[in-house]
Amino acid sequence: MNSILLVDDERWVRTALRYSIKKLFPSFQIAHECENGLEALDWMKQNQADLILTDIRMPLMDGLVFIKQLREENEQNDIIIISGYDDFPFVQEALRLGVTDYLLKPVQDSDLKQCLEQWKKKRSRAEKEENSKIDNESFPPSTIERVLQYIKETPLREITLAETAKQLHVNPSYLSQLFKQHLNKNFVDYVTEQRIEEAKRLLTATSLRMSEIAERLGYSDLAYFSNIFKRMTGSSPSNYRKSSRSL
Repeated sequence: MNSILLVDDERWVRTALRYSIKKLFPSFQIAHECENGLEALDWMKQNQADLILTDIRMPLMDGLVFIKQLREENEQNDIIIISGYDDFPFVQEALRLGVTDYLLKPVQDSDLKQCLEQWKKKRSRAEKEENSKIDNESFPPSTIERVLQYIKETPLREITLAETAKQLHVNPSYLSQLFKQHLNKNFVDYVTEQRIEEAKRLLTATSLRMSEIAERLGYSDLAYFSNIFKRMTGSSPSNYRKSSRSL
């Protein structure tokens, strides 16, 4: 599933984008929404998204500074920027920073569809090329063992693909493909599974508040944590706690 992070200070814009994306691409998932670049950076420290749609002009931290910060932290997410007609100099700067594409406000469904379809094709080609490269390489068994050991020993709230790759001195793309090859799942899904298992333990064995548990696991947004927990377990965190204590 392709996951998307929406970053725009205008709520109605985020709502319109979310509605259009779900209508045009039902398989896409809106992972989260943020009002500015600073909030998005904070979310990205503990979470991942395949694609970021971000406005240029926002308070606290605008889109350009947000993108620069991501690149400085070696985050190579695909990014599509949203801008007004008067923002073209900013668009040029963003393109130099390696953004995938840009959309003009107000965003039309036809433009959004074309943009996301092109992104899907580009992503598919890149994955095929990477898989072909991976198939022709041999990985030391110790590499994946080191990754799993690092995840086991590191607080879950601190684990990201970029940081794990940095600590093990490997390329993030290499690490992502390594996971798929050896574990038949991607890195983010594996870490999410570990977080949910730890959430189950904390809900059963402690009296920590839901917000405290979410924070320990790296989720700054309680609603987002609750949605992931329910999607993976079929039960909300509060109901899971009640049922486990009634046994």
